[in-house]
Amino acid sequence: QVQLVESGGGLVQPGGSLRLSCAASGIPFIFYTMGWYRQAPGKQRELVATIISSSSTNYADSVKGRFAISRDNAKNTIYLQMNGLKSEDTAVYYCNARKTGTSYNYWGQGTQVTVSS
Repeated sequence: QVQLVESGGGLVQPGGSLRLSCAASGIPFIFYTMGWYRQAPGKQRELVATIISSSSTNYADSVKGRFAISRDNAKNTIYLQMNGLKSEDTAVYYCNARKTGTSYNYWGQGTQVTVSS
């Protein structure tokens, strides 16, 4: 059974930082492209960042220079370090695992990030 379990969300003031984690189980982790997506109220889910390896990452323009995605293949875990948070970063953040060229595509349950003073 595939499980993606996110943690680390919460309430933070503008300009603050949070670190999200996503622990994966039930998949051959190293073969999956991992990513973070987010969905704000009334909006569609959007890409935040993806990672294949430490040298292959992709970011939404809105988070470039502020967010950093990383993965620890020994722990089957990915992280999202979020710095310089803005109110527009408020959303539910979802972890995603996708195997390119296949229909294998999994989602976590989401973790709420709220940026507010």
